[in-house]
Amino acid sequence: MSTDFPTPRLRHVFRIDASLGQPIDVGDTPAGHRRIVPLTGGSFSGPELKGTVLPGGSADWQIVREDGSSLGDIRITLQTDAGEVLCLQSRGVRHGPPDVLARLARGEQVSPTEYTFRTSTQIETAAPELQWLNNGVFIAAGGRQPAGVSYDVYIVE
Repeated sequence: MSTDFPTPRLRHVFRIDASLGQPIDVGDTPAGHRRIVPLTGGSFSGPELKGTVLPGGSADWQIVREDGSSLGDIRITLQTDAGEVLCLQSRGVRHGPPDVLARLARGEQVSPTEYTFRTSTQIETAAPELQWLNNGVFIAAGGRQPAGVSYDVYIVE
């Protein structure tokens, strides 16, 4: 039996640029400090797919830790320009130096190179021509802006 496994490679699928609404501060729950941040619109584009972020079906259910890092349960509903609907779910973490996280919390512009924002991602669709998305393993690198968030989504090949 061979133990030579292929080295995984990443292929860029698309970038999501989403606008954010006013966070809903749930408060301190048994899991941690819960916030729900609605994604109110935006777009996505890549070599094979492009379209819009659908408001009303997109939000980040965050747990903000005492050190300022956050755990994200991000659900984004996308619609391609051809009309197909994609359900994207990401789970991940945003962490970094305390001063950088404090600047993000104040809504300042902070370069994504100053902190780590990574997720594991799944994509679900009923579109026959996009079934490859249902079977993919995806990761994303994110960046937070004062009024929005961006994610570069990659498939692991």
